[in-house]
This record gives sequence, C-alpha cells and structure tokens, in this order.
Amino acid sequence: MKNMLIAALAVSVAVAPLAASAEVCTNEGLKKILAAGKIVVGVKADYKPWGYRDTDGKIIGLEIDMAQKVADTLGVKLETVPVIASNRMQFLQQGQTDLMIATMTDTKDRREMVGIKGPNYYASGTAALVPKALKMTKWDDLKGRPVCGVQGSFYLQKLEQTYGATIIGFGNAAEAKQALRDKKCVAFVYDDTTIGADYAAGGWDDFEIPLPTEDFAPWGLAVAKAEENCALGEIVSGLQYGWHRDGTLIELEKKWGVNASPFLVEMHERMADPLAK
Repeated sequence: MKNMLIAALAVSVAVAPLAASAEVCTNEGLKKILAAGKIVVGVKADYKPWGYRDTDGKIIGLEIDMAQKVADTLGVKLETVPVIASNRMQFLQQGQTDLMIATMTDTKDRREMVGIKGPNYYASGTAALVPKALKMTKWDDLKGRPVCGVQGSFYLQKLEQTYGATIIGFGNAAEAKQALRDKKCVAFVYDDTTIGADYAAGGWDDFEIPLPTEDFAPWGLAVAKAEENCALGEIVSGLQYGWHRDGTLIELEKKWGVNASPFLVEMHERMADPLAK
C-alpha cells in the first residue's frame, strides 16, 4: 500500500508543471517517511497551548494534534522534536525534521528558505504584556526601554527600528516572561494568542495588555524547500484546505481553550461546501 501511494503521488506531482523550475520531483521526503514508518515534526515545547510539555514531560498541544493528523493520514507514527524560533527552519534544511508546525509567521523571506504550503492555518498579531504601574497606552512608550522577546521572532526588528526599544532576546517564552517578572525589562512582546492565553490563565494581576495588537500575520507550516511542490508538500497543503473546510481547526481551537479566531471563521466560511447540508 505504501509503495502504491508513493507511485501514485510521484506520478501526479511530477507531471504537473513546477513554477519557474525544471526540477523533477523525486519525492524523497515522502519516501523517507514511509520507509521509516514515522514522520518527524518540529514543534514548540514552550508555547502553550500550541505546543508545551505536560507534567510528565510529554509535548502536547494544538499543533501536536495537527501533526498527529498528518501522521495518521500517512499511516505512520509521529515523532516530535522540540524547536525554537531560531532553529526551526534550520532543522528542516538539515533534514532533522520532515515537517515543521511551530507557530511560524509566514513571510516572503522565510518562503525562500523553506517550503511553506498554503493555505495558512492560523494568524495572529503582536501584543505586549506590561506592568500596570507603567500605564503604557501606545507602542511609542517602549522607546529607549528594555523589552523582552524571543530570539528569531520577526517583529523584534520593528520594535527596535520603529519604536526605539532595546531588545533583550531569550531562547524561549518562559525565560522572557520570567525576566519581565524580575523587572529586567518593561514588557514581554509576543503573539497575541499566547499572551492572551497566559493572561487568562491567571497569575498576572499586576500586569496588563494595554497596547493595540498590530502586525496581524498568517502562520504557515513548512516542509523542506525541495519538497514544497512535490508529494509531501501537496499532501500537507491538501490537509490544510480540508481542516478549514470541515472545521477541524476551529474544533482544535475550542479543545485547547484558544479564543475564537476571526481568521479561522473567515477561512471556514470561504471554503465551506455550498452543497453540504
């Protein structure tokens, strides 16, 4: 069955013209996965509820559920590898992972490095968690002040160049949030979905999220660049269309306690089957 799947996908993808390329798909990515009987997916382990460790140290979360659905579709086991913003693309490029579902914002520069297949599965903006005592109301209030962020996050450059903030980078969100509590910075800047979830979970009574959310941007999952227009890339692309169409992503959002995303509602309505009852 696996050999039949490889053959069918290889033929269907290879005969399709590849944009601006004479490359012929070898589908090595899919062949490797099926031969090994597992798919290795890079996920976050510090980004609740998208990917984090439970009390037993197991990585769980919304994106891990997505990864499991990919594995189930291919009929293989799922192996997760924790990644962070600064190494998640490199892991794909080096072949350490087959797929990456790790809260990555989809940008033009990143599309040149890895294969980001549409449609985007989520979207978020940039928000800031700050002490109430500072009474901040606008992003310009960060000028000349230390701001905690996670290394590799795309919006940190804007904080420096546009708002004049001094960035203190950390390897993960947990370290950055602790630095905020320790008063090493005046704000923790991250995506609004995670900051909102942290705040709602409690323990932040002396803090608030007063600045308007900006830089609303889509998220993309990725395969190695060579697999983007080949079988593996087409499979994950098709799955994303299906998840939007049947409401899978909306249900996962509810399961993990994420506030309803207007993006998911819009995508579900746009891709809904007009003939479905």
